[in-house]
Amino acid sequence: MRLANLGGRAALITGDRALDVFDAGGFGPDPMDVLENWAAFTEWAGSAPEASSPYDPARLGPPVPRPRQVFAVALNYPPHAVEAGFEPPADPLVFTKFPTCVAGPQETVELPGDRVDWEVELVAVVGRGGHRIGEEAALGHVAGYTVGQDLSERRLQSLGEPPQFSLAKSFPGFGPTGPHLVTELAPGAAITCLLNDEVVQKASLADMIFGVPELVSRLSAVCRLLPGDLIFTGTPAGVGNRRTPPRYLTADDVLTSRVDGLGELRTRFRAAGAAVD
Repeated sequence: MRLANLGGRAALITGDRALDVFDAGGFGPDPMDVLENWAAFTEWAGSAPEASSPYDPARLGPPVPRPRQVFAVALNYPPHAVEAGFEPPADPLVFTKFPTCVAGPQETVELPGDRVDWEVELVAVVGRGGHRIGEEAALGHVAGYTVGQDLSERRLQSLGEPPQFSLAKSFPGFGPTGPHLVTELAPGAAITCLLNDEVVQKASLADMIFGVPELVSRLSAVCRLLPGDLIFTGTPAGVGNRRTPPRYLTADDVLTSRVDGLGELRTRFRAAGAAVD
């Protein structure tokens, strides 16, 4: 099943067709309302009418437009830990992205400085909340998955001793997600990031140190998870600030973020203060 935010309304997507969920079944129309009623919605969706209306992909917004909590995991792929100068961690390294950074799959993001970096990620979406969820039950609390970018302003991130992550990763538009929430995911799917036409990151989701079930269990051992919470699960090797010389995003760049089976994001950029069409 593919659930989308189409012009601010929940929609089921089949190929190039959409079904407005509220008109067909009374759920929503806000995508957040669907997530709050996830069990009943999925039961209805199993026999929902066929999606038959063409739609414009430019109207797609973030599948979860207003998450209450956005968790993120650092150094969750061994090669990325190594390129960053660290040993792969024995426990998940967790920080937050503030929810106002969340954006859609075809966003144009203002660059707040000259050291904005890319980090393609698989994002897990919580469907059924809970506290102290066992790892064996964790996937029953996951609504689905989407593609994400953990954009990062490295100058701000490196200020202070020790450095802090959350503010530097929470500028407007620094959490692109989409294009859909997808309920099924191949465990070994490829995750890829292209800068213009160059592949800069590529790995398998099977390479993650901590998989989604363990992350859900570990996070919920501390925080009560809520419907619609996002979990950015970490990025593979190949980020810009670890290149020689470092490479950062400019207003001329197009960033394509992809997870096989989930779709892709295309993120463009503009200079600070540039006119908006």
